[in-house]
Parts: sequence; C-alpha cells; structure tokens
Amino acid sequence: MIDTIDNNALLRNDVKKLGNILGEILVHHGGIELFNKVESIREMTKSIRKEYNEETYKRLKEEINLLKPPTRQQVIRAFSIYFHLINIAEQNHRIRRRRQYLLQDQGSQSFSLENAVSKVKDYDLSNEIIQQVLNELSIELIITAHPTEATKRTVLEIQKRISTILQKFDNPMTTRKERKFLEESLFNEVTALWQTDELRHRKPEVLDEVRNGLYYFDQTLFDTLPSIHQELELQLQEHLPDNNWEVPNFIHFGSWIGGDRDGNPNVTPEITWKTLQMQRELVLKKYDEAIVDLMKRFSHSTYRITISEQFIETVQREEPVYLEEEEKWPIESEIYRRKFAIVLKRLREVGKSELGYQHAEELLNDLIQIKECSEKHQPAQKKMKEIRTLIRQVQLFGFHLATLDIRNHSGEHESAVNEILHAVNVTKNYSELTEEEKLNILGKVLSDPRPLLLFEEAYTIETQKVLKVFRMIKNAHAEFGKRSIEVYLISMTQSASDLLEVLLLAKEAGIYRLHSNGKVESDLHVAPLLETIDDLIAGPNIMRTLFEMDVYRNHLSVRDNHQEIMLGYSDGSKDGGTLTANWKLFKAQQEIHNMAREYNIRLKFFHGRGGSLGRGGGSLNTSILSQPVETLGDGVKITEQGEVLSSRYLLEDIAYRNLEQAASALFEACVRVSAAPGQDHFRKKEWETAMENISTESLKKYQSLVFGDKDFLTYFNQATPLKELGALNIGSRPMSRKNSQRFEDLRAIPWVFAWTQSRQMIPAWYAAGTGLQLFIEQDPGNLKMLQSMYKEWPFFHSTVNNLQMALMKADMKTAKEYLNLVEDQTIADRIYKDISDEYYRTRAALLQISGNEELLAHTPNIRESVHRRNPYVDPLNFLQVDLIHQLRETENPSEELVTEVLLTINGVAAGLVNTG
Repeated sequence: MIDTIDNNALLRNDVKKLGNILGEILVHHGGIELFNKVESIREMTKSIRKEYNEETYKRLKEEINLLKPPTRQQVIRAFSIYFHLINIAEQNHRIRRRRQYLLQDQGSQSFSLENAVSKVKDYDLSNEIIQQVLNELSIELIITAHPTEATKRTVLEIQKRISTILQKFDNPMTTRKERKFLEESLFNEVTALWQTDELRHRKPEVLDEVRNGLYYFDQTLFDTLPSIHQELELQLQEHLPDNNWEVPNFIHFGSWIGGDRDGNPNVTPEITWKTLQMQRELVLKKYDEAIVDLMKRFSHSTYRITISEQFIETVQREEPVYLEEEEKWPIESEIYRRKFAIVLKRLREVGKSELGYQHAEELLNDLIQIKECSEKHQPAQKKMKEIRTLIRQVQLFGFHLATLDIRNHSGEHESAVNEILHAVNVTKNYSELTEEEKLNILGKVLSDPRPLLLFEEAYTIETQKVLKVFRMIKNAHAEFGKRSIEVYLISMTQSASDLLEVLLLAKEAGIYRLHSNGKVESDLHVAPLLETIDDLIAGPNIMRTLFEMDVYRNHLSVRDNHQEIMLGYSDGSKDGGTLTANWKLFKAQQEIHNMAREYNIRLKFFHGRGGSLGRGGGSLNTSILSQPVETLGDGVKITEQGEVLSSRYLLEDIAYRNLEQAASALFEACVRVSAAPGQDHFRKKEWETAMENISTESLKKYQSLVFGDKDFLTYFNQATPLKELGALNIGSRPMSRKNSQRFEDLRAIPWVFAWTQSRQMIPAWYAAGTGLQLFIEQDPGNLKMLQSMYKEWPFFHSTVNNLQMALMKADMKTAKEYLNLVEDQTIADRIYKDISDEYYRTRAALLQISGNEELLAHTPNIRESVHRRNPYVDPLNFLQVDLIHQLRETENPSEELVTEVLLTINGVAAGLVNTG
C-alpha cells in the first residue's frame, strides 16, 4: 500500500508552495497591510474551527465588518484564488497517487482496468461470454451547458498550466537550473491568476458554450477515449492470453450544447446547425493533424519492402481523380505518403466539394486499407499503434464529433400538434381531449402515410419554430450523417401521447416514414424525460401504453427494439427531497426494465445527473454501481454538467482515470451478472421494503417544509443569494422557466446553487434523517438491517456516503449568519431551527449506520480536503452576508458593491467545489 502520510505531506508541500507565492503577490499588490489583514482573518477562522471561542468569533466579525474598498475586494479575491490553488494542488495529487500505484508493484489500483480484468478472470467464464459482454457494453457521457461552471475558461487554462508545472517538480531528474526555471514559471502563472478578471462581463451566448464544450474534446477527449479502449484490450490480452480480444468502442461522448431548447429561446435551429458545423470543423482539424503526423512516420519505400500490388494500383488509380499534378506526393517509391496525400485532400474537401469524403466510413476504409497493408511487413505480434489509434478515433467521432441530443418541452409539441390537427379538421381542440382520445387520433394519423401539413404560413410563429426544428434534423442527417442527431428528448413527459406527438412531428418532416406497402423507416429515437416524483411513479404505465400500440412498436422495430428513457435527478429532488427522489428513480428503473422485458424491448436509461450532490452528483463509477444491476447490460447514459467538465476533463490524466473508473465498474458488474444470471445481486426484498418506508417518511418531512410551510419561500428567497445569482453570467439560459417567479418554474440549478452558497445545502440531505431515524426506532433490529444494507448494497452505500459528504460541506454555524438577511426574524429562527434540528438528526443516523465516529471517516483524503477548505470559506460567507445586506438596502448600488458580491459567490463555489 502507498504511504498515505508521505503522500499527504507532498500535497501539503504543494499547497504551502502555492500559498507562499500568493502571499508574495498580496504584498506586491496591496502592501504588507493587505497580507497581514488576510493572515489575521485566516488565523482567526482556523482557530475558531479548531476550538470555538466566542471572543475570537466576535473579533473576526468585527475585522470583516471594518473592511472597506478597495481592500475588501482584495481580501475576497485572496481567499477565492487560494481555493483555485488548492483545487489545482489536489488534482495534481490525484495524478501523483495514480502514478505511484503504477510504479509500485503492489497490486492493481481499485477501479482500474487491470483490477477489473483480474476480477473477471476469477469468474472463470468462457472467452465467448466475456466477449459477448464486451460487445454489449455501452457508456454514453453527455456534456451539457447547464450553468454551474462559475470559473471562466481563461482561469481554467491558467490552472491547467500551473498543474503542468507542479507535475514537473515531481520529476527526480529535474536539474537545479530547470527547477529554478519552474519556480519562476509557477510564480508568473499564479501572478497571472491574480491579475486576471475572474468574472464574466456578459452572459455567455449559446455558441460561447459550444466553444467551451469543444475545448474538452480538443484538449483531452480526442486522445483519451481511444487510450481507454486500447488499455482494456491490452489487459485482456495479458491476463487472458488464449484469445484474440477485440474491444469495441463502448464509450461515447454526446452533447446537449446547442441542442437543448427547453426553456432556452436562444437555441434556435440556426444555432443547432452552426453547432454541428463547429463540431465537424474541430474533428476534421484533429484528423488532419493526425494524418500529417502519420505521413511523417510512414516513410516506407518500395525499394526496401514489398508492398501489395493491389494497394499500389489503387493509389495509382486514385491520384489523377483526386489530386492535381502539383498536389501529388513527389517521391514515387513512398507509396503510403502518396496515399496519405489523397486522404488529406479528400478530408479537406469534406462539405465543400464532391472530391471530399461523403461519409466517415469512406475515410475509415482508407485508413484500414493502409493499416492492413503496412502490418503485412511488420512482425505479426507488433501492431501499428498510431494508425490503429486514428482508426478508433474515426470510429468514435465520425464526422460529427459528438451526437447532439435535441430536447424540448412537451407543451411545445402539444401546442403545435393541436394547431396542425385543427387546420386539417382532424379535431377542433386536441389539447382538451382525454388521453385515450389523443392516443386514438395520434394512432390513426401515424398509421396514414399521407402528410398533414399545409403551407407554413398557415401556422403561428410558435408552431413554425417547432416544425423548423424537425426540418433541421432531417437536413442534418443528410449533411452530417444520422449519428449527428439520434435522440429527441421530451421534458416534462406526463403521458404516452407526449411521445406520439413527437413521432407525428417527425413524420411531417420525413424523419419517420410510413410507406404505402406498410414499410416503416424511423431515423430518430424518441425519449421521455421523467422528472417529478409523480412522473417517475407514472413512468411504467406510460411506457406500457406505448409498447401495447402497434404504431409505436413498428417505430421501435426499426430502431432495433431499443428505447431510451431519461431520468431527471434535479426536479425529482427539488420536488421530493434527495432520498425519496433517488429511491423513486431506482424503483422506476426496476419496474420499467422488468416491464420492457415482457415486450422484448431493450432499455437504455439516461441519468440526468448534476454535478452537485443535490442533483445526483458523485463519481461516475459509484453512479453506475448504484443503479439496479439488471439495467446495466443495456448501457448507461449520464450527463456531465457544468463544473464537472473542468474537474474531470481539463487534465488528461484526470480524464483518463475518471473514464477508467467508469469503464472498469461497468465491465466487471456486467460480467458478474453474466456469471450468475437471474440472481438478485446485492439487494433483498426486505431491504426494498425498508427503503420504501424510509422514503415515505422522508417525503412527508420534506414536503411539510418546502410546500407546507407558507413562509418557506420567503426564507429561501431572503436567506440565500438567489436574487444575486442571476448577475453572475454563467449560462445562456434564464434561471426560471417562462421567466416566472413560481417555485414550480424555478430551475433546479439555481435552487441548489443558492442553498450551497448559504452552506445549508438542504437539497442534498434534508429530510433523510427523519426517514432513517423513524425506521431505526420502529424495531430493535432495523439498525442492524440498515448497517447490512450499507455494507452490501451499492445503492444504499452510495446514498449514505453522498449524504455524509453533503453534511460535511454544510455548516449550520455559518448558515446561521444568513438569518440576518431575513426581514422577519421570527420566520428566520423558526425555519432555521427546523433545518438545524434535521441536520443533527441526519448526522446521528448516518454515523449509526456507517459505524463511523465522524462523517466520512472511511475516506480520510476527502475528509481532510473538506477540513482544509472550511476555515477559508467562512470569511467569504461572512463577507457575502454583509455585502448582500448592503446591496439589498441600497437603492442604486455601485458597480463595485455588485462585483464584490459576485466575487464572494465565485469564491464560495471554488471553495466547496460545487455550484448547482
């Protein structure tokens, strides 16, 4: 085992090194007075955290209240930037720990591909079964533009450069001269961080968000994805050498950015089209760079080796077709370079002329032809790695880079269908019909090959916009390939008719086609998004209704009997609390999966998880393992949102480790199911009954506060920085659907973000304690049952650990400061007491169940990280309360005051490594 103490010493050394540089910068920019002020506040907060003292607490508050511009802003920035530096140091430490594992021959790291293959070997299954599991593996990760990334890309790029420098310090071969250079470079980068404006001065537009998403493909994902697949192939070959293993491309990235229309009027068909163009431009650029590099490597000469005559003839035949005389490779004997010249020309003409590749498969065939020819004059056991990597990249990314999901609200579709059906006298008011009547009409219309649409100007602007989206999808399939847009997601799906309405709109655009001879063509998956607790409960009946309809089964039959269903973690949690929402999500998957098996339909569940714990956050591997194990074989799809993108995919080593953990978890779990088919893995019926009871009580408690207390919304609006978040300019979407002030229309992201800032974090834990404690008190044996569930059931283990993490980041003492912002102190005190009591109730229950003496005692690295940050987050919270109070009391606040408030929000987000 790695020496943890020594490891943490290296981390502390990095933190100290970066902190000392920041101290120098503070002295340079604000004099010794600024440095002393920051140090004084830092020492007092550390002292209070170590041992609370009322006198020190009062002195700290007084010190903070006496701060005035411009010193106040510099103090805020000092603490905020310190968090950015801690984040970098901890990321670097993760990379260091992984490298030490690889260097020390002491067994494989948990959730590594080597570890997964070792476990798979122990199951003693045939190679055929293992290969079959591999063939069915599927992980799709969907990047989104959900506005939870508070850090600007410029700042992220500085962080990346600092991380690279820190890694170089670990090299024992670094000379004194090189170390001196690294120290100077590190100082320059931290200085740049201090001198960079961390706030956005305008809301990002959709295409800005597209560029931000593409950054991760360019920097890490394009190279990391093939590496994961190649490593799994290598491990299988080493541990199970009696088979020629082929690992298919089972990890794919998709995107919502530029396709997610729900509540975002800025995402137009034109923007979606531009997004697809930008994605294609990037992937073609990456292929271009790779092929230019391969041309340098493939200098093989026909004077030195024998190359297939057929290959040479193909090149000779193609050169005059695709190349002008001056474009041909000048050295005739370098046959591969002559071929690559043709490939490059065709690649650079994609989308521009008929000379260009029409489909990615044509490029793929050319590369495979070169690979197969070149490997004939290589030793059989030695593969041409570089060209194999490019082949896998083309298979993974095509000419579309990432499949773009389209999402819109069910109400938009119903309104358009209502108008279309009225215009052709099918029904006067479709929207007022019963669900049974709607299904009857939609079934008939979809069973008729004839179109319904009149001239476009016959419809309202709103309907024309909806129709334009479907026409754009049809055109995108022709221009970018059918992989460019494969799924249409329906927000707020509440009935079967919501899916058939989308199918009808697809039919009118020619995406779904019924021929006169009965043949069906369908080029788009139609996926419901089940979000609220009620929708999750209704989900099985919604899908059963569809599976019983011939018209929908005909659509599925040409989509390989494959149905995607998205599960929303955010709105369910906002609606019913995190514990109830997670349990209802688990149950919905079980019930829909079992029901779909009756119809021989394969389901893929799409988990709409956020980055924060209140929106289903957590590591990818624990997210995967916490699902009903029987659903994993059909594939997993998960959103990667906001700050998750930078924390997981900014650095190549971290990106690799994150994807390796996900791949190893899924592979091993699916093999385990194959080894014992039909068994109830991990859980027991009495455990599910227990969860049902706990969930019921938790839901009552949650809703009694959020919906039952008439003063709750007043408390939420005043005791959190909700109003101030809108000015942070971190996303193109409005904070509320329909720009409404109603709680139902408030998006889950600002809901979680606001509670996180005030350190109450109730979306991530509130009401869980009541459910757990009541169950423990019901029977003397119940605590022992919960302890067994924690040890043996990944779903419950993950749930309890996420609750522990939430309570670690929450802080009731700091949260109490925000009561000063509530106008009616009676309301403030009463609701805060309820939240505080529930906090300690939840904490006590979790410690009993986990057997820990302290929260997260089983994960000392994470626990230490939270403790390392807390003393530095506190001053920002105190400052935030003071500044928000001034802001709300001032009729025309200064720009400086608004900026200071936003800087505290940014700083707290960086300190907690969570926003929404």
